[in-house]
Amino acid sequence: MVKQVNLTINGKATTVADDMTILAAAQALGIKIPTLCFHWGINDCGACRVCCVEIEGSDQLVAACNNVVADGMVILTNSAKARATRKLNVELILSEHDIQCASCVRGGDCELRALANNLNIIDQRFEQNIEPFEWDIDSPLIRDAGKCIKCMRCIKVCQDITSADIWGLKNRATRTTIGVTDGLQFEDSKCTLCGQCIVRCPVGALRERDDTDKVMAFVDDPELTTVIQIAPATRTSWGEQLGLSYDDASVQRLAAALKRVGFDYIFDTDFTADLTIVEEGSEFIERFTHRDQYSWPMFTSCCPGWVRFVKAFYPEFIPNLSTAKSPQQMFGAVTKSFFADHAGLDADKLRCISIMPCTAKKHECDIAVFEDAGAGRDVDVVLTVRELTRLLKSEFVDAAKLPEIELDSPLGIGTGAAEIFGATGGVMEAALRSAYFLVTGENPDPDAFANVRGLDGWKEATFEVPGAGEVRVAVASGLANTRKLLEAIKAGEVEYDFVEIMTCPGGCVNGGGQPYTDNLAAPYIRGQVLYGLDQRNEYRFSHENPSVALIYEEFLKTPLSEKSHHLLHTDHTAWCMPGEVCDCDDCDCAEEKSTH
Repeated sequence: MVKQVNLTINGKATTVADDMTILAAAQALGIKIPTLCFHWGINDCGACRVCCVEIEGSDQLVAACNNVVADGMVILTNSAKARATRKLNVELILSEHDIQCASCVRGGDCELRALANNLNIIDQRFEQNIEPFEWDIDSPLIRDAGKCIKCMRCIKVCQDITSADIWGLKNRATRTTIGVTDGLQFEDSKCTLCGQCIVRCPVGALRERDDTDKVMAFVDDPELTTVIQIAPATRTSWGEQLGLSYDDASVQRLAAALKRVGFDYIFDTDFTADLTIVEEGSEFIERFTHRDQYSWPMFTSCCPGWVRFVKAFYPEFIPNLSTAKSPQQMFGAVTKSFFADHAGLDADKLRCISIMPCTAKKHECDIAVFEDAGAGRDVDVVLTVRELTRLLKSEFVDAAKLPEIELDSPLGIGTGAAEIFGATGGVMEAALRSAYFLVTGENPDPDAFANVRGLDGWKEATFEVPGAGEVRVAVASGLANTRKLLEAIKAGEVEYDFVEIMTCPGGCVNGGGQPYTDNLAAPYIRGQVLYGLDQRNEYRFSHENPSVALIYEEFLKTPLSEKSHHLLHTDHTAWCMPGEVCDCDDCDCAEEKSTH
């Protein structure tokens, strides 16, 4: 039973649960205590001391984020002592922070800058002592030590959310900093490149590699034809930093904005999400009806962060991965083969660009094995949604004033099943819709598999498919939840037939390439946008996509055909993670051969 205590905050009496923090109690009263390192549900270590408050009868200020209330406590959140200490702490943080805000990706959206302004810090009293920038600028994820404020959010996220434990404290006392654990160079670590540390970083210390100049070089080259694909989750968020409502930030308005920038063809990754379902669903039926020939359960393979995770930490499950490529990589292969032929274009002069809610996609498109169309890398470059925002702003495109246009054909058509790909459980639900049809020849109720929806980190359900029997499924998002699920499978505590994994909590709607937000409900809100689009879509089953029917009729012939296998499937053992032991003689690794 929760015990209640009485206390006073800034002269306001209140009664709260005895396990509530001072910060939460003040918030319940509508009293704001500034924070910096604190992040709800992730970090409450009190490292920055910005949330310090004064307690009557105590000589020491305490951090409000990690000290709980007590009966009779009298708290002053903004006393002269608290104000002076808070301001001093921020000034000391600024003395070790590169304050070139004008050229920082977080310049207009930086928590430290906003806090310094709110505290009226207009002079720099202390000598600057900035860590040098030492990082491979070609890495998909970049850390600028000079901007790091040692808030430790990245450490907590990597430990508790992604379960990769890449970031840790280094050195001691005044030389304490943050770096890669085990003394490794970042490129030698097992980082999944999910980017969750980027979206939690309050400053610009962590960011994705910016590829906007590379993209604009493609656009400006008259010899090249540019094709851009829009990921399902992108449509839930691209307007957030542009001040557009969810209704105004439609994919059709984004298409108009991208045409204004100068892209030649605007297509939809939803198309290859549907293609993925047809191939992956067919693969699942093949495995399910020949159980003794395969390892179980079958895992989805759409998420590159998850693929990196399983290769790095659970290589025994690599045979369980679906061989289907991600929708992004399918799109690149199809663009430089089927579409090039269909449109009479030179595939070598095509440049395929993706807009993704994901930083791991930047690594995925660079994996050397993904050159199946025979025209260089199938996908040439990936932009995150944040990069898209910066690109539109740099090209002075006012999307709000542009009329909507339809996406180009034939790769611009997607079903409702494809649109929900961006939410946790969406891939599973879409696959089950089509797998049911592939077995029975009839469509189920499109909402028959809604039990796999929701933000729970580990969900499971059982469905009866006439003619196939009982199908046991599980869905996990967030790699800490994934680790628990995998350990349970290894221990024989659970058994499944089909498992969907997404690296980011809530799915791609909460991806590491999405806009920065302090709205904890963002994954739910963005997910509901996708489910709403599914409900309104003319087509709700991937196998009913007319463009998917067209590509099979004209090009691929049948799911799992020889051409489908060549263009749409992959060998997950054909490239290695750092430190991975490779048992083949001449694999085409994207990593250095010395890691074998």
